[in-house]
Amino acid sequence: MIITPNTEELLLAAAHNNAAWCAAVCRDGAFTAEAWISPRPTPLYYPDAVTLTRDTDAAALVAGIDTAAPRASVKDSFAALDLAPAGFEVLFGAQWIHRPAGAPGAAPALEWSRVAGPAELESWETAWDGEESTGLFHPGLLTGHDGEIAFLAGRDAEGRIVAGAAANRTGEVVGVSNVFCADGTADDEAWAGALTLIASIWPGLAVVGYESGDDLDTALRHGFTAIGPLLVWVHTG
Repeated sequence: MIITPNTEELLLAAAHNNAAWCAAVCRDGAFTAEAWISPRPTPLYYPDAVTLTRDTDAAALVAGIDTAAPRASVKDSFAALDLAPAGFEVLFGAQWIHRPAGAPGAAPALEWSRVAGPAELESWETAWDGEESTGLFHPGLLTGHDGEIAFLAGRDAEGRIVAGAAANRTGEVVGVSNVFCADGTADDEAWAGALTLIASIWPGLAVVGYESGDDLDTALRHGFTAIGPLLVWVHTG
């Protein structure tokens, strides 16, 4: 893939947006010019560090996290690091994705709205998890970030949440993550509904995120373009 100046700007924006989301969920960590780093173990599914530049100092990054904690991990936003000498191995790779503002989209079939309070957030997380809410997505995400984080819910005729996504705005982009569907709802409905609602909440902004496999294929069908690779490294000792 040829990285143009514009693509590089999008990659930087996507990496920073994702790091801001991780910081908000984890309620910990600090930003440097090169990375967001949490010195304490992060919740399941969330990295202990996210790189923000191609030339992040790997040694300083690893020194800033607790590698003694089980499955300490690093999101290498530019697939530029070699963390194997520090005892890490690649857990998975993915592609950053970008959808320009105003891109046409499919009309959703479900009723979509923004989650409005702790009880709804618990219901959203239960649908996302498939079993129960663990409190990973805490109520502070709804109230403590100047409205720049939204949980998006698609409901069936009985009012049950059967699809959803999370979204967060940083600067001129909105990040979309945790896109899900349940009870036989089609993946395309989740993307169509989430993107329609994002455009309503934050009109005129591009959307970024990252996906892999079938989820990447679905995102591409909904107007996204793959703009560059990332790697997630996990510490194995």
